Amino acid sequence: MGEDVRAGREGAADIGALPGPLVTAGWLAARLGAPGLLVLDASVGAHRGSGTRIAGAGVFDIDGALSDPAAPVPHTMPDAARFTDGMRALGLNDADTVVVYDAAGIYSSARAWWMLRAMGFDRAAVLDGGLPAWTAAGLPADEGAPGPVPVRGDFTARPRPGLLVDAGTVAEALADPDAAVLDARTRGRFEGTEPEPRAGLRGGHMPGAVSLPFGRLQDEGHMLPPDELRAAFAGAVGDRERLYFSCGSGVTACVLALGAELAGYRGTAVYDGSWSEWGLPATHSVHSADEAHEADRPVVTGPGGR
Repeated sequence: MGEDVRAGREGAADIGALPGPLVTAGWLAARLGAPGLLVLDASVGAHRGSGTRIAGAGVFDIDGALSDPAAPVPHTMPDAARFTDGMRALGLNDADTVVVYDAAGIYSSARAWWMLRAMGFDRAAVLDGGLPAWTAAGLPADEGAPGPVPVRGDFTARPRPGLLVDAGTVAEALADPDAAVLDARTRGRFEGTEPEPRAGLRGGHMPGAVSLPFGRLQDEGHMLPPDELRAAFAGAVGDRERLYFSCGSGVTACVLALGAELAGYRGTAVYDGSWSEWGLPATHSVHSADEAHEADRPVVTGPGGR
């Protein structure tokens, strides 16, 4: 089915407006193959290259073409020129609609969605439940790598300042009583009782950060309903509305950003470098503007929050 789906199947439904930043497998299945709809697999790690894709889907390469090759930490947002080139190579046009998904449920797909938003593209949504929900419903899938995109798109990145922030901005937020920095890693990594998966990083968390593991916002790979999401955030940060999200490398922090969007929060931001940057020892420089070192990025262990 593959390339025929990407080109547009005969009789495919009009896309219409997105219902929000999250769409169901049924919503996507009813529109699969419609002209102007681009479906992208944003899987990373062990889930990447599993061989099964939604029919016609391309690959949103967070680890390669759509990251900064000069950055000392993984998954760093590329500049506008590189992002523009990478998305045009996938066939994206400015007028298109994008649905991103991953093979874990909702894990790295939220990162792709947030990157598109940060580059000025709003007609993007995450597939609720990801590839597992799609295949469980018996919906069309392809095997193997996608074929070449026949026509480059005309997408142009228009960066929005403030959606992805650096260590200095996060340090300011930690000192602001009206803001909250939420950490999407597991509670054990947050408290420093579990080892970091990346060698050389310090264990623990930022002083004043709040633990909210991204899995608490989901039920079997699906995002919780908006009222339950709001309750989860309120339980972590009280009535604070200005929220900053961090994780291991800027990926699952975007699951918190997606949950916050669904819960009605606005003005949120993701710390791009996340713990891969903040947790570096003093002998490493980092990718933020001021190249802060360990003394500027303090770490504590044990329970946190305020």
